[in-house]
Amino acid sequence: MILANFWVFSLTEGRTYTKISKIPPREVALVLGTSPKTMAGNANPYFISRMDATALLYHHGKIKKIIVSGEKSKGYNEPKAMKNFLIYQGGVPENIILEDPKGFNTRESILRCKNEYQQKNVIIVSQGFHNLRALFFARNIGMNALGFDAQDVTKYQSYYRNHLREFLARVQAVVYYIFGISNEEEHLKK
Repeated sequence: MILANFWVFSLTEGRTYTKISKIPPREVALVLGTSPKTMAGNANPYFISRMDATALLYHHGKIKKIIVSGEKSKGYNEPKAMKNFLIYQGGVPENIILEDPKGFNTRESILRCKNEYQQKNVIIVSQGFHNLRALFFARNIGMNALGFDAQDVTKYQSYYRNHLREFLARVQAVVYYIFGISNEEEHLKK
């Protein structure tokens, strides 16, 4: 498990950025979804941080288009919530934002970015701990992605849960890679 995480860290080293002045510009940002609300019904600080980071990329001229990728189901729509936040709180023009309602997980969002939206050179926006796995997936399907790390949230209980979950998810990503388990071919058939 530790070796798998080390492998993900080593393959993605130098591909994530925290300073807006340092990240090279790209045409498109892929924003990975998360719920806009916590289980208690409050604004989700992870969501807000991702939207703030995306708006920052746009306003500094680092991107020209945005794909907001997340889950859309009955009564729940992450891409719509992301788009609305970017427009009304982030000052981003509506016409540059594409909604991907089938980004049910990180892997699916990455695959759809490449196959459905024909984007290989993107900036992926999420928290740093999540961006590592996203970049690992992107690298393994031939994308030339960079990560822009939204501010992490340390004052909530979910901080430790999310980091543990991500530690385990990186192991799964490596296992999928080693055994050639990819739904890219399956995805292309859809």
